[in-house]
Amino acid sequence: MQKEIFHRLGRIDQLIRIKGTGTPSELADKIGISERSTYEYIKLMKDFGAPVLYSRQRKSYYYKQEGRFLISFLMD
Repeated sequence: MQKEIFHRLGRIDQLIRIKGTGTPSELADKIGISERSTYEYIKLMKDFGAPVLYSRQRKSYYYKQEGRFLISFLMD
């Protein structure tokens, strides 16, 4: 279950970076979840500090500033 969550977050991040998410409904189809779950994943990313916005003109999510969403362990 957790692996799926991390995989989906990574896939959403990848699609956001290339501005290829499409609408929330299209994004849900691309990663195999419900539209409601899509909103929950986007909220989770925002809660972790990702500057995710949605462009109604482009019909795609994007980052307000360049970057990527990572969940990892960094060694000192």
